[in-house]
Amino acid sequence: MNLWGAVTGQTKSLFWRSSLIVVAFSTTFLFGCATQKGANLAPGEVFDPYEVNNRGTHAFNLEVDKLLFRPAAVGYTNVVPDPIEDSFNAFARNLGEPGDFVNSLLQGRPDVAGVSLFRFVINTTIGFGGLADAATDFGIPETDTDFGETLHVWGFGEGAYIELPFYGPSTTRDAVGVVADLFTNPVSFTFTRAFENPGFYAEIVERLSDRGRYSSTVDSILYESADSYAQARLIYLQNRRFELEALDDSAYIDPYDDPYLDIYEDPYAE
Repeated sequence: MNLWGAVTGQTKSLFWRSSLIVVAFSTTFLFGCATQKGANLAPGEVFDPYEVNNRGTHAFNLEVDKLLFRPAAVGYTNVVPDPIEDSFNAFARNLGEPGDFVNSLLQGRPDVAGVSLFRFVINTTIGFGGLADAATDFGIPETDTDFGETLHVWGFGEGAYIELPFYGPSTTRDAVGVVADLFTNPVSFTFTRAFENPGFYAEIVERLSDRGRYSSTVDSILYESADSYAQARLIYLQNRRFELEALDDSAYIDPYDDPYLDIYEDPYAE
């Protein structure tokens, strides 16, 4: 490639990335403003103004899971030996550490950011590129955060509950986080196209592993509940609000306001 071709290629790459940044931050701003409508939920309240559309998406996701994702996940966990599957999962988690590092800094938690960076360095070097979780063996705790959590720290409300195609349950705030995390992780941002990004495939493999290993539990929620949409919404909101409780003790609001509720019990069962 001549010099002009190289310069042109780099210019196109830079323009593409800059455009994505503009779109991401514009989307973050618009959806972030929208989340304020659901910022002050009363105890036991679920903000789901798009339920009709969400249920349509849920039905689509069920078909994708039944015809494609579930068979692939069960086959994957049955064929791949557990030690190799664990290594693939460790590799996927290690690729997410730089994103945890950036988000922790944005949340004003430099101590947690340092742990994420240290874990990434240890696992990438003596952990064979992340295939082994050497950091945990050395007693370095795992970190797990995302841009949705960062928006929570910045004061953005949860917003409306939404179900994303292929992705599943979310909220407007967390949906913005899913997009923004493409740019908060330096590893992901290195690649100009998603299909060139190893993190893209690593996350798919990790999701296959989770779906396969917890198949019976997921099946009971999706296919044995009287209302799988309401059940999935309940479990997602409970778990997500519980995760945020570590950052803000007032963040967790039980959608059904019952401290003794079994989150896996079907609320519509007779």
